[in-house]
Amino acid sequence: MSHTKTLDLGCGPNPKNPFNANELYGIDVRRLGPNIVSADLVIEPIPFESAMFDFVTAFDFLEHVPRLLYVPQRRNCFVELMNEIWRVLKVGGQFLSLTPAYPHAPAFRDPTHVNFITEETFPLYFDDKSRWAGMYGFTGAFEIVEQQWRGPHLQSLMRKVDVPQPAA
Repeated sequence: MSHTKTLDLGCGPNPKNPFNANELYGIDVRRLGPNIVSADLVIEPIPFESAMFDFVTAFDFLEHVPRLLYVPQRRNCFVELMNEIWRVLKVGGQFLSLTPAYPHAPAFRDPTHVNFITEETFPLYFDDKSRWAGMYGFTGAFEIVEQQWRGPHLQSLMRKVDVPQPAA
């Protein structure tokens, strides 16, 4: 098996490594350990080089990233974060998201949940076919490998692909 690296977003003190990568990194708003970098991903880029990771994970994190902020200009924070995830993944790298999702109550119950994910969010806005988030500045593309419900959580597995070129 080749040497692999994974990055867990919003990891808290214990970054998760569901793909059993050789190297494990985390990002949290607090610096909590030796391989955990402090960054506020709502307003800051992912502080790693492009195409560095084989895997990026986000467990119970994306629902805390606002879709829109004015700071002072308009920013599409969630779209910017999806661009950053695409940027730090190697081509063929995988992004795994697990988040409480609509229509389940846990998606709305926590007052810090400001981004509501549905079964259509990734396949319509961040995929390699529709790419509707392109109108908001999304520059990447993901192949949707699979989505499945795990109780009130939607688990989405996506693969970074090259951005499709428009037909001539």
